[in-house]
Amino acid sequence: MKFLTAFSAFSACAPLLAATAGSPALADGHMEDAATEPSAEAIAAAEAAEIAYHSAQQIYLSGLMATDGWYTMEGGLRWRYTDYVGTGEKPTASDTVTVHYAGTFIDGEQFDSSFDRGTPATFPLSGLIPAWEMAIPQMGVGDTIEIAAPATLAYGPRGRRTIPGGATLLFTVQLISIAGR
Repeated sequence: MKFLTAFSAFSACAPLLAATAGSPALADGHMEDAATEPSAEAIAAAEAAEIAYHSAQQIYLSGLMATDGWYTMEGGLRWRYTDYVGTGEKPTASDTVTVHYAGTFIDGEQFDSSFDRGTPATFPLSGLIPAWEMAIPQMGVGDTIEIAAPATLAYGPRGRRTIPGGATLLFTVQLISIAGR
């Protein structure tokens, strides 16, 4: 389930809003076809669903505690070690890294995984979402961490492709190598 149930009510209103967006009747200030206008109840339900969705994202992050190994960084970023080798070099924000990773939503639905593809990915850290730019330099080659990225440090309020706006993203990242080292 990519979207939370509450968010689906918000999404259900989108076709109604889109259907009336370019209507000449709306341009004249008249609604000739009342069947296409969302009801006040539907609009209220959509607004409540959006609030519930965003609240769920924040509640999830607030449940990640230091007692469970989570570190907190600027902007609400959370990360923790799942496999700490402690001997590898650490990358800087200007490095290119090779990693294996998996990304999920807070409900556990996976949206991407180099583990599943069987091929690690190589990225310049400076070209990634801010959460990765901040958390990956905390790890050494060979370490594996989990990252909990609030939307402000991921894809923001608009989202990207299959990632909805405002989504908290969870990643498992294994640092395999740093280019040139």
